[in-house]
Amino acid sequence: MIAETPSPHNYAVIFTSLRTDGDQGYAEAAERMVELAREQPGFLGIESARGEDGMGITVSYWTSEAAILAWKNHPEHSAIRERGRATWYASFHTRVCKIERAYRFEKSV
Repeated sequence: MIAETPSPHNYAVIFTSLRTDGDQGYAEAAERMVELAREQPGFLGIESARGEDGMGITVSYWTSEAAILAWKNHPEHSAIRERGRATWYASFHTRVCKIERAYRFEKSV
C-alpha cells in the first residue's frame, strides 16, 4: 500500500537490505517493528517490498529528524536492529532524506 503523507516537507528513511537465507523469526519481528513504529510520535507511514533475491527496500515517513532519531533510539527497535545485524541481513544501507516535492497519480475509474 502507498503511504499517505500530508505534505511534501517531511522526511523519509530509506532502508535497503539484502537478507540472509531463512526466516529465523524475521517476519514476526518485522511485523512488530511496523506496529511499534505506528505508535511513535511523528510517524506518517511505511512502504516496503522485497524481491525473491532477498533484496528489500523499506521507506518510512516521518514529520521531523527528531522523530526519526527517537525511533532509532527506541530500546525495542535498537534490540531488533542488533538482531538484524547478527542474523537477518547480509548487508543494509540506511538513508535519511528530506522530501522537497511530492507528486501523485491515481487512475480514474
